[in-house]
Amino acid sequence: MSEWLPSLNALRAFEAVARHLSYRDAAVELAVTPAAVKQLVAKLEDALGARLVVRQGRGLALTDAAQAGQGDLSLAIRHMEDAVRRMRAPADPTRVIVTVEASFATTWLVPRLEAFRSLHPGISVLIDSSQQIVDLARSDVDIAIRYGVAAKDGRPQQRLFDDLVFPACSPSLAAGLPALTSLDQLADAPLIHWDMSALPWANETRRWFNWSEWARLTGVEGIDPTKGLRFSDYGLAVQAATSGQGVILASWPILRDPFDAGLLVRPFADSARSTGIGYDLLLSDAGELRPEAQAFADWVVDVARCEARPG
Repeated sequence: MSEWLPSLNALRAFEAVARHLSYRDAAVELAVTPAAVKQLVAKLEDALGARLVVRQGRGLALTDAAQAGQGDLSLAIRHMEDAVRRMRAPADPTRVIVTVEASFATTWLVPRLEAFRSLHPGISVLIDSSQQIVDLARSDVDIAIRYGVAAKDGRPQQRLFDDLVFPACSPSLAAGLPALTSLDQLADAPLIHWDMSALPWANETRRWFNWSEWARLTGVEGIDPTKGLRFSDYGLAVQAATSGQGVILASWPILRDPFDAGLLVRPFADSARSTGIGYDLLLSDAGELRPEAQAFADWVVDVARCEARPG
């Protein structure tokens, strides 16, 4: 690379920070740590001999020097990404890439994929269960299924499910001594926690899967949030619940299968709470033009609608 052109990694890091005005959000997009992003931006500032990013209150602001180059830099990076995408020969032109939160993939989507394969044997599906929120304008992803995350670019979303959250456990734990019949008993019951601290996008959803916050929202007293098993993977938390190890905050209807199989029960009547958030499907611009991606999206929407109906 020419001596007058700074490091491409430093330029990418600055461009992401300039768009998000956040080291943390830029780090999520680039799959590195915030400290690494700060270091790359500082390296670029040293190379240019000018400050680019400064603190402003609790956030970040761009200097005049940064604003002078941000637009052209973003356009240049987009052109490079598009050029690489066009040069890269598709490994499988019939493949559909779906980015989806890991817990939704494990508990709902993957068990139903065989039905899609039976309907569309000529389409292959790649499930990307990364915990990162993929930028659909800057990736090869065709479809995103997201939970409680609004599309920042105004991209249209199709709601799959409105979420309900309530305590659930195995039948043996519910019928134990004493049998779980009152929400007040949660103060003494073993709890299972879904630790979402590693998910920076989960600000809105975190409160509904935090036992202490859930207790505050529902008026239940005496819960000790320091007790119980903790899992960063919701699927593992569900497995612990079905094996009788504690009470979990269940997300309905994605946990319909273990309830239908009798592995989970609702020990407390009228304990469900509507979260105001849900599971949404989005198509990338490229995905909207691909019949394979549209077929997968239509199938997911149809299955979700059928399962959301009463009974």
